[in-house]
Amino acid sequence: MRHQRRRGKLGVKTHHRKALLRNLVRNLVIRKRIQTTLAKAKEASSFADTMVELAKRGDLHARRLLISRLGCADTAHALIAQIAPRFQDRRGGYTRVLRLGSRVGDAADMALLEFTAVFEMPVKSKKPKKEKKTQEVKGEKEKTRGKEDPKAEEKSSKGESTPGGKKTPETKEEKQEKKESEKKGGFLGALRRFLKGDEESH
Repeated sequence: MRHQRRRGKLGVKTHHRKALLRNLVRNLVIRKRIQTTLAKAKEASSFADTMVELAKRGDLHARRLLISRLGCADTAHALIAQIAPRFQDRRGGYTRVLRLGSRVGDAADMALLEFTAVFEMPVKSKKPKKEKKTQEVKGEKEKTRGKEDPKAEEKSSKGESTPGGKKTPETKEEKQEKKESEKKGGFLGALRRFLKGDEESH
């Protein structure tokens, strides 16, 4: 007799429903707690309980059945090594469904699916920011440019701007030489000489 053996279809095809429940249970094994709709949580809860029953057996045949039904050898190993030992003294009731209320948007009933035993939540590793790396690379490029260019040293000695944008301080003698060269050369220098020659002739 098949009384009370009909499960929820979740409004999808058979292969879609199997893949959906498989992914929910795999995420439950990895994260120890997931949030989904109430209908999916109820179906995933019963499927997870059967997987834990298989993992409690722990033999080779049970391991192969877990891999075939979950589609992941790592998840099957985690079920046998980490989760099954916590439920050795319990017969059923490995997961629980906690209602969270309705979802904003479509008003679907939400629920929290988790194991009844206490597990440590996995810690997320923080990724380094990319901005710092780009700044360091720019600084290294500027240093290498300054070393490669022999003209940069001459410019810095003369008081001109270097690739970093800083100017070296000039001495008083260099400033005086610049003033004299400006007086001697150029259009103004020629004009001064012309005017001086007129004055001398007068």
